Amino acid sequence: MQEPEEKKIALELLETEQAYVNRLHLLDQVFYKELMKEAKTAKTVPEEVVKMIFSNISSIYQFHAEFFLPELRKRMEDWNRNPCIGDVIQKLAPFLKMYGEYVKNFDKAVELITAWSEKSPPFQELIADIQKRKVCANLTLQHHMLEPVQRIPRYELLLKDYVRKLPPQSPDRGNAEKALEMIFMVAKHSNAAIAEMERLQNLWVVYQRLGLEDDIVDPSNELIKEGPILKISTRNNSTSEKYLFLFNNMLLYCVPKVIQVGAEFQVHLRMDVEGMKVRELKDIEFPYTFLVSGKQRTLELQARSGEEMNAWIK
Repeated sequence: MQEPEEKKIALELLETEQAYVNRLHLLDQVFYKELMKEAKTAKTVPEEVVKMIFSNISSIYQFHAEFFLPELRKRMEDWNRNPCIGDVIQKLAPFLKMYGEYVKNFDKAVELITAWSEKSPPFQELIADIQKRKVCANLTLQHHMLEPVQRIPRYELLLKDYVRKLPPQSPDRGNAEKALEMIFMVAKHSNAAIAEMERLQNLWVVYQRLGLEDDIVDPSNELIKEGPILKISTRNNSTSEKYLFLFNNMLLYCVPKVIQVGAEFQVHLRMDVEGMKVRELKDIEFPYTFLVSGKQRTLELQARSGEEMNAWIK
């Protein structure tokens, strides 16, 4: 008799989970443990740095090795009597929120590995030594570290497939659908955390370029567009190089600083977006010009191309 499709997917889940636990073991019990030992005894790298690289990998490893994998294994051994995995995955789903911290930390961790490999040859040598071992399968530490980042989307795909292949009258249908919904929420939670962190990081970089002016630094602002622009002076029919930052609530009209110590720009004017009007000007002498008028004042600006002008107007 052929195995039912849903059982094949459940077995694939178990097999990939076993391989995944081996990968977590390598990260936590080999890389983390040995680098930590090196940090404590030889002091070639600060302990804090090693902790920051591996984030909360120990908790993730323990959870999968001691709870989820054994539960899954038990269930698959008992499949003929109880062909269900939905309830087991429902127990797993809330714990996947632990991944938020690891995923958020991932880019920083990779940067730290690169930076400390340059700073500390013994640190680099130890990583290289572990990477040569058979268990690493010729892959780098960074490659192994990517695995937890990709695990939640993998659960989501397998479970979607499982629900699709379940017979309509399957006793697991209700549980499996609920489990899928829970995994979907966790994946969303993890992605939203990353997106929010990236937004704040990018915003902070912009604030630094503007010299961290008190009345401008606000974490709730959203940067929509930035770029160089020419300001037209109607008095003497000339243009000068300026720079714009458009946020959801304000337009900053800036001048690039000649000596770039600290801030890169000086804010000349701040215009509220509320009540602002923008329109194209048909000027033969200055093509691609548009007018921005707000409560504070009106600016006549020139873009470098029609495309650029339209992008700003939009």
